[in-house]
Amino acid sequence: MSNNKPEMTFKYVFTYDYSPTYVNGAHGGISPRGELVMNFYLERQPLPNSIAHEITPAGTIGPETEVDPADLGRSLVRHVTTGVVLNYQTARELHYWLGEKVKEMEGVEQARREMAAEQAAGKSQATH
Repeated sequence: MSNNKPEMTFKYVFTYDYSPTYVNGAHGGISPRGELVMNFYLERQPLPNSIAHEITPAGTIGPETEVDPADLGRSLVRHVTTGVVLNYQTARELHYWLGEKVKEMEGVEQARREMAAEQAAGKSQATH
């Protein structure tokens, strides 16, 4: 304890199957109980169920003749990997925490831009 003030230490316990998942979007809303429901997804182009190809006279694979599903080129998949349900207080705390982490990320991005600009300026001065 520091300065004789009450203090608590949190220990983190991970399940054996803990596995961080990349997501690039979320969908959800407010539940009938007033809780925030967020379903996380990875948005990507779909994979075909099957593709048929013409066989050329030489016996090699030629151009595509059929794709299943037919709308493959006009579709996207949102693979929902996990979701969370938050009460109001937890949603507010998570909102604050995310805001702080975004500020940190912005600082990192700004530092990267400045470093790249310095490096670019150094290169241009070295060539003159």
